[in-house]
Amino acid sequence: MTACYVSVGSNVDKEKNIEAGLNSLRETFGELTISPIYETAAVGFDGEDFYNLVVSFETDLSAHTIFEKLRELEFKHGRLLNSQKFTPRTLDLDLLLFGDVIIDDGILKLPRDDIEKYRFVLQPLADIAPDLIHPLLKKTYREMFVSF
Repeated sequence: MTACYVSVGSNVDKEKNIEAGLNSLRETFGELTISPIYETAAVGFDGEDFYNLVVSFETDLSAHTIFEKLRELEFKHGRLLNSQKFTPRTLDLDLLLFGDVIIDDGILKLPRDDIEKYRFVLQPLADIAPDLIHPLLKKTYREMFVSF
């Protein structure tokens, strides 16, 4: 089994969509570890504030299968097929980590760069996996967050 970490966000009817998204994630992947929820300003566009959190779960599926299932859940919860980056989201699910696997194949990039770029990704990740070590930077997420 491999530990997966997924960032979860919404800024459209966010309370309802986060709850529905977490329920769908549980139905799809089983038991979740869930970080606190953080409310953060939209990045890259003017819009409602986001709710952001990170969840983790154990799986025997491949990273690409997880990625595909996350996209299916986003569409199930109202994401448009042609949605652009930096726009409002009913539900945004991004695979951050798949164990200590490193992938960059044009479809999937792991670990996801957002971990290093955005406090709203790093902080909830550090909440639930403070001693986990970033596979490229060789620092714990607690160390990364403290020096953010």
